[in-house]
Amino acid sequence: MTKVSTTIHAASHQASRVFAIGDIHGCARALEALLAALPIGPFDIVVPLGDVIDRGNDSRAAIELLMSLSSRCDLRPILGNHEEMMLDVLDGKPPKRWLKHGGTATLDSYGFCGRLDVIPQEHIDFIRSFSDIVELEDHFFVHGNYDSQKPLSEQSRKMMRWTSLIDHLPMPHQSGKAAVVGHTANKTGNILRQPGLTCIDTGCYGGGCLTALEVYSGEMWQASFLGKVTAPESFPQRQAGA
Repeated sequence: MTKVSTTIHAASHQASRVFAIGDIHGCARALEALLAALPIGPFDIVVPLGDVIDRGNDSRAAIELLMSLSSRCDLRPILGNHEEMMLDVLDGKPPKRWLKHGGTATLDSYGFCGRLDVIPQEHIDFIRSFSDIVELEDHFFVHGNYDSQKPLSEQSRKMMRWTSLIDHLPMPHQSGKAAVVGHTANKTGNILRQPGLTCIDTGCYGGGCLTALEVYSGEMWQASFLGKVTAPESFPQRQAGA
C-alpha cells in the first residue's frame, strides 16, 4: 500500500509555510547553503522530494543535514528511486543496479570498505521513514509522477518513483490538488509549470542547481553545486488543478 503522509489544515497556521526541495543527489554543499537561506520556522513544513543520495560526492552529509533540520521544522521527506535502490541492497538484493546509478558515490561518502554496516543504523531508519506521498489540503508531493485517475493511496511504486515526465506528462489529479514533483531534471534551472503540476528538479548534480519552492507564495531559491544562492524569485501560483 502507498505510504501517504496526510496533514489536512497543517499549513493553515498563520505562521506556516510549505517548502519543497528538489533532488539533492549528494550535493551537500548546495543543500547547506539553501537551508541557510530559507526562512524556515518551527511551524513550517519542508518536503525534500526524494533522491537525497547518490551521484554527488557527499550523500552522508546531505542525510545528516536533513536529520538536523527535522528538529526545527515539520520535515516530510519523500522516498525517491535512489533511496529505494539503496534500501533494496540493504535488504539483501544484488547491488548492481544501485551501483550503476550512483550508489558508489554514496558508499564512498560513508567510507565503505566492504561492509554495509558502515552506514549508521540511524541513517537507515531515517531513510526508511520517508513517505511515498505527502498530502496537504490543496497540494500533494511525490518524487516522480502520478496517475491522475487513481486515488493517491493507490499509486504504483513505478509511477511514483521511476516514471519520467518525459515519458508520461499527467493531467491534473482527480482530487483537484496541485502536484509538486522532482525526478525529471531540467538543468537550465527553470522549473516546469503545467496545469496542476510543478516540477522543481533542476539538476544540481550535473551542472544545474538545487531548487526550493515555497508553494503558496511562489518564492523560489536556488543554490549552485558550489553553494552560491541566488536571491529568491517569485512565480505566480496557479490554484490547485488550474
